[in-house]
Amino acid sequence: MRLRRKPWAVKWLADHADLVITQAKAETLKNNWQSIFPKEQPIMIEVGTGKGQFIIGMAKKFPDINFIGMEIQEGAVAVAGRKAFEDADELPNLRFVYGDGAGVDTYFAKGEVAKVYLNFSDPWPKSGHEKRRLTYKSFLQSYENILPANGEVEFKTDNRGLFEYSLGSFANYGMTFDKVWLDMHNEDPANLEQNVETEYEQKFKVKGPIYKYLGHFNAK
Repeated sequence: MRLRRKPWAVKWLADHADLVITQAKAETLKNNWQSIFPKEQPIMIEVGTGKGQFIIGMAKKFPDINFIGMEIQEGAVAVAGRKAFEDADELPNLRFVYGDGAGVDTYFAKGEVAKVYLNFSDPWPKSGHEKRRLTYKSFLQSYENILPANGEVEFKTDNRGLFEYSLGSFANYGMTFDKVWLDMHNEDPANLEQNVETEYEQKFKVKGPIYKYLGHFNAK
Protein backbone atom coordinates (compact mmCIF):
# COMPACT_ATOMS: atom_id res chain seq x y z
CA MET A 1 0.00 0.00 0.00
CA ARG A 2 1.39 3.37 -1.02
CA LEU A 3 1.37 6.23 1.47
CA ARG A 4 0.39 9.76 0.65
CA ARG A 5 3.30 12.01 -0.21
CA LYS A 6 4.99 13.53 2.84
CA PRO A 7 6.09 17.09 1.93
CA TRP A 8 8.58 17.13 4.79
CA ALA A 9 10.22 13.81 3.86
CA VAL A 10 12.87 14.97 1.38
CA LYS A 11 14.46 17.48 3.73
CA TRP A 12 14.13 15.23 6.76
CA LEU A 13 15.85 12.36 4.99
CA ALA A 14 18.65 14.64 3.81
CA ASP A 15 19.16 15.93 7.35
CA HIS A 16 19.28 12.40 8.81
CA ALA A 17 21.36 10.57 6.24
CA ASP A 18 23.31 8.79 8.97
CA LEU A 19 20.10 7.06 10.14
CA VAL A 20 18.35 6.57 6.80
CA ILE A 21 21.00 5.62 4.28
CA THR A 22 20.53 6.25 0.58
CA GLN A 23 20.76 3.47 -1.97
CA ALA A 24 23.94 4.98 -3.43
CA LYS A 25 25.66 5.07 -0.04
CA ALA A 26 24.42 1.56 0.79
CA GLU A 27 26.29 0.21 -2.21
CA THR A 28 29.55 1.67 -0.86
CA LEU A 29 29.05 -0.02 2.51
CA LYS A 30 29.10 -3.56 1.13
CA ASN A 31 31.21 -5.74 3.43
CA ASN A 32 31.61 -2.79 5.83
CA TRP A 33 28.19 -2.39 7.48
CA GLN A 34 29.54 -2.95 10.97
CA SER A 35 31.34 0.39 10.65
CA ILE A 36 28.06 2.33 10.95
CA PHE A 37 27.04 0.72 14.25
CA PRO A 38 28.56 1.45 17.69
CA LYS A 39 28.96 -2.28 18.40
CA GLU A 40 29.92 -5.14 16.10
CA GLN A 41 27.19 -7.76 16.39
CA PRO A 42 25.02 -9.87 14.04
CA ILE A 43 23.08 -7.93 11.41
CA MET A 44 19.49 -8.82 10.52
CA ILE A 45 17.44 -7.05 7.85
CA GLU A 46 13.78 -6.54 7.07
CA VAL A 47 13.01 -6.13 3.37
CA GLY A 48 9.99 -3.86 3.02
CA THR A 49 9.99 -2.30 6.47
CA GLY A 50 7.01 0.00 5.89
CA LYS A 51 6.50 2.51 8.71
CA GLY A 52 8.97 0.65 10.88
CA GLN A 53 6.96 -0.75 13.78
CA PHE A 54 8.46 -4.25 13.48
CA ILE A 55 12.10 -3.31 13.02
CA ILE A 56 11.97 -0.67 15.77
CA GLY A 57 10.36 -3.18 18.12
CA MET A 58 12.97 -5.81 17.27
CA ALA A 59 15.86 -3.39 17.82
CA LYS A 60 14.51 -2.51 21.27
CA LYS A 61 13.80 -6.14 22.18
CA PHE A 62 17.17 -7.47 21.00
CA PRO A 63 19.89 -4.86 21.68
CA ASP A 64 22.62 -7.45 21.01
CA ILE A 65 21.66 -7.53 17.31
CA ASN A 66 22.09 -4.79 14.69
CA PHE A 67 19.00 -4.25 12.54
CA ILE A 68 18.50 -2.64 9.13
CA GLY A 69 15.07 -1.86 7.67
CA MET A 70 14.91 -1.55 3.88
CA GLU A 71 12.09 0.40 2.24
CA ILE A 72 11.57 1.76 -1.27
CA GLN A 73 8.72 4.20 -0.46
CA GLU A 74 10.05 7.62 0.50
CA GLY A 75 7.11 8.48 2.76
CA ALA A 76 7.20 5.15 4.60
CA VAL A 77 10.94 5.16 5.27
CA ALA A 78 10.77 8.80 6.41
CA VAL A 79 7.99 7.95 8.89
CA ALA A 80 9.98 4.94 10.14
CA GLY A 81 13.15 6.98 10.45
CA ARG A 82 11.42 9.77 12.33
CA LYS A 83 9.92 7.28 14.81
CA ALA A 84 13.35 5.77 15.40
CA PHE A 85 14.98 9.19 15.76
CA GLU A 86 12.57 10.06 18.56
CA ASP A 87 13.94 7.06 20.49
CA ALA A 88 17.51 7.36 19.24
CA ASP A 89 19.05 6.77 22.67
CA GLU A 90 17.34 3.36 22.81
CA LEU A 91 18.19 2.43 19.23
CA PRO A 92 21.93 2.62 18.52
CA ASN A 93 21.52 -0.78 16.81
CA LEU A 94 19.08 0.38 14.11
CA ARG A 95 19.54 1.89 10.65
CA PHE A 96 17.38 2.14 7.53
CA VAL A 97 18.08 1.95 3.81
CA TYR A 98 15.94 4.01 1.45
CA GLY A 99 16.29 1.76 -1.54
CA ASP A 100 15.02 -1.12 -3.62
CA GLY A 101 14.88 -4.55 -1.96
CA ALA A 102 15.54 -6.16 -5.33
CA GLY A 103 19.17 -7.13 -5.51
CA VAL A 104 20.06 -6.80 -1.82
CA ASP A 105 23.31 -8.47 -2.77
CA THR A 106 24.42 -5.16 -4.28
CA TYR A 107 24.44 -3.77 -0.72
CA PHE A 108 25.60 -6.74 1.37
CA ALA A 109 28.37 -9.31 1.00
CA LYS A 110 28.01 -13.05 1.47
CA GLY A 111 27.46 -13.85 5.14
CA GLU A 112 27.21 -10.19 6.14
CA VAL A 113 23.54 -10.60 7.08
CA ALA A 114 22.50 -13.21 9.67
CA LYS A 115 18.76 -13.34 8.90
CA VAL A 116 16.17 -11.89 6.51
CA TYR A 117 12.64 -10.91 7.57
CA LEU A 118 9.77 -10.50 5.08
CA ASN A 119 6.64 -9.13 6.70
CA PHE A 120 3.28 -8.54 5.01
CA SER A 121 4.82 -7.97 1.60
CA ASP A 122 2.76 -6.63 -1.29
CA PRO A 123 1.08 -9.78 -2.75
CA TRP A 124 1.17 -8.52 -6.35
CA PRO A 125 -1.79 -10.82 -7.15
CA LYS A 126 -1.74 -10.49 -10.94
CA SER A 127 0.19 -13.31 -12.61
CA GLY A 128 2.08 -10.80 -14.74
CA HIS A 129 3.51 -9.26 -11.57
CA GLU A 130 4.94 -12.51 -10.18
CA LYS A 131 8.54 -11.31 -10.51
CA ARG A 132 7.80 -8.40 -8.13
CA ARG A 133 6.87 -10.67 -5.23
CA LEU A 134 9.55 -10.69 -2.53
CA THR A 135 9.43 -14.48 -2.45
CA TYR A 136 10.01 -14.90 -6.20
CA LYS A 137 13.06 -17.00 -7.07
CA SER A 138 15.25 -14.04 -8.08
CA PHE A 139 14.67 -12.44 -4.67
CA LEU A 140 15.44 -15.75 -2.96
CA GLN A 141 18.71 -15.89 -4.86
CA SER A 142 19.67 -12.43 -3.64
CA TYR A 143 18.86 -13.36 -0.02
CA GLU A 144 20.95 -16.51 -0.31
CA ASN A 145 23.83 -14.39 -1.64
CA ILE A 146 23.98 -12.30 1.55
CA LEU A 147 23.27 -14.95 4.17
CA PRO A 148 25.73 -17.46 5.63
CA ALA A 149 25.41 -21.15 4.85
CA ASN A 150 22.05 -22.35 6.21
CA GLY A 151 20.92 -18.71 6.61
CA GLU A 152 17.35 -18.14 7.76
CA VAL A 153 14.35 -16.42 6.19
CA GLU A 154 11.24 -15.58 8.24
CA PHE A 155 8.08 -14.66 6.35
CA LYS A 156 4.68 -13.51 7.66
CA THR A 157 1.52 -12.55 5.80
CA ASP A 158 -2.24 -12.40 6.15
CA ASN A 159 -2.69 -13.15 2.44
CA ARG A 160 -3.37 -16.84 1.91
CA GLY A 161 -2.72 -16.68 -1.83
CA LEU A 162 0.71 -15.13 -1.32
CA PHE A 163 1.48 -17.61 1.44
CA GLU A 164 0.65 -20.62 -0.74
CA TYR A 165 2.62 -19.17 -3.63
CA SER A 166 5.58 -18.50 -1.33
CA LEU A 167 5.61 -22.01 0.13
CA GLY A 168 5.81 -23.32 -3.42
CA SER A 169 8.57 -20.88 -4.28
CA PHE A 170 10.59 -21.86 -1.18
CA ALA A 171 10.15 -25.55 -1.99
CA ASN A 172 11.07 -25.16 -5.66
CA TYR A 173 14.19 -23.26 -4.66
CA GLY A 174 15.21 -26.17 -2.43
CA MET A 175 14.86 -24.40 0.92
CA THR A 176 14.24 -26.32 4.13
CA PHE A 177 10.98 -25.79 6.01
CA ASP A 178 11.83 -25.46 9.70
CA LYS A 179 8.28 -24.59 10.74
CA VAL A 180 5.05 -23.41 9.15
CA TRP A 181 2.20 -21.73 11.06
CA LEU A 182 -1.27 -21.60 9.49
CA ASP A 183 -2.69 -19.47 12.31
CA MET A 184 0.25 -18.31 14.41
CA HIS A 185 -1.75 -16.27 16.92
CA ASN A 186 -3.91 -19.24 17.94
CA GLU A 187 -1.91 -22.40 17.36
CA ASP A 188 1.39 -21.57 19.08
CA PRO A 189 1.08 -19.23 22.10
CA ALA A 190 4.72 -19.82 23.12
CA ASN A 191 5.89 -18.40 19.79
CA LEU A 192 4.09 -15.13 20.53
CA GLU A 193 6.43 -14.39 23.43
CA GLN A 194 9.16 -13.59 20.91
CA ASN A 195 6.85 -12.13 18.27
CA VAL A 196 7.02 -8.43 17.40
CA GLU A 197 3.96 -7.28 15.48
CA THR A 198 3.87 -5.05 12.43
CA GLU A 199 1.16 -2.44 11.88
CA TYR A 200 -0.56 -4.81 9.44
CA GLU A 201 -0.41 -7.71 11.87
CA GLN A 202 -2.13 -5.70 14.59
CA LYS A 203 -4.85 -4.69 12.16
CA PHE A 204 -5.51 -7.99 10.41
CA LYS A 205 -4.99 -10.61 13.15
CA VAL A 206 -8.58 -9.99 14.33
CA LYS A 207 -9.94 -10.50 10.80
CA GLY A 208 -8.34 -13.85 10.02
CA PRO A 209 -5.27 -16.03 10.45
CA ILE A 210 -1.70 -14.79 10.18
CA TYR A 211 0.51 -17.23 8.30
CA LYS A 212 4.20 -17.66 9.04
CA TYR A 213 7.13 -19.57 7.55
CA LEU A 214 10.55 -20.08 9.07
CA GLY A 215 13.13 -21.81 6.92
CA HIS A 216 16.69 -21.77 5.70
CA PHE A 217 18.84 -22.15 2.64
CA ASN A 218 20.84 -25.33 2.43
CA ALA A 219 24.62 -25.09 2.29
CA LYS A 220 25.98 -25.76 -1.21
